[in-house]
Amino acid sequence: MDDRCEVSVVIPCLDESETVATVVGRAFESLGRLDPGGEVVVADNGSTDGSRELAVAAGARVVEVPMRGYGAALMGGIQAARGRYVIMGDADDSYALEALDPFVDELRRGTQLVMGNRFEGGIEPGAMPWLHRYVGNPILSFLGRLFFRNDIGDFHCGLRGFDRDAVLALDLRTTGMEFASELVVKASLFGLSIGEVPTILRRDGRSHPPHLRTWRDGWRHLRFLLAFSPRWLFLYPGAILFVLGLVASLWLLPEPRAVGHSVLDLQALVFTTLAMLAGAQALWFAVLAKSVAISEGLLPEDSRFRRFLEIASLERVVAVGG
Repeated sequence: MDDRCEVSVVIPCLDESETVATVVGRAFESLGRLDPGGEVVVADNGSTDGSRELAVAAGARVVEVPMRGYGAALMGGIQAARGRYVIMGDADDSYALEALDPFVDELRRGTQLVMGNRFEGGIEPGAMPWLHRYVGNPILSFLGRLFFRNDIGDFHCGLRGFDRDAVLALDLRTTGMEFASELVVKASLFGLSIGEVPTILRRDGRSHPPHLRTWRDGWRHLRFLLAFSPRWLFLYPGAILFVLGLVASLWLLPEPRAVGHSVLDLQALVFTTLAMLAGAQALWFAVLAKSVAISEGLLPEDSRFRRFLEIASLERVVAVGG
């Protein structure tokens, strides 16, 4: 390859001998319509079934990534890519890599992250389990939009393109399936421009089960979304708990209260004050979590939050607490 390489198609691979050559061929079909063209990079994650040799024979450049995991393989391929733009896909032949033109067009218009949307492009019968299609993906996509204020309709589509330098600057760290969430979350938090184009999802061409594990990887995605959103994990629940505990405590302080056939007295007041304490602790956990995340580069700087920390100095907080 020379300096004229514009697009690198990066494909993570682990024992995909049944489909990898077909996938590489489909990617080259798209790249053949580009000027000045591009390359296909297969990030091999320790295949033992001849996948590497088949990829090379199909024309791909193979990069060996010793650290196991979907995210690790992709990061190895992205770092080795020579193109200005990277389009990542899967080696199972479920994505239409022969139709990457909309992704490239959007990238050329300046969009830094272009997501595929399988729900708009079409999902062939049997291509996505009903639990993923009607429960897991819609719920996680909704939470992603709610937590991180973006308009992405298909949060977990594996076919996406991006500006290589902009994504490398995000310092992505996860090595497993949650890498897909980290990419979108950090792109949203750090203000990258994000677009979406329709894409088709086919039944994958493999005879063995997919590497994705529904419940394990679904939980890892959800855990990641919560970990990157102290507001929804600590701040909002803490505020609700504190306010409810405060209101209930003020209601119970003057005298016992009858509710139906029961009487709420001192014992109930103990629980309402505990709710206040737990809510206050959750609020401070939100402050600490965001402070650490900013200092570690996981979240972007927030001027309002910094001003709050300047006001809430140790001496002032101790005085208020006293």
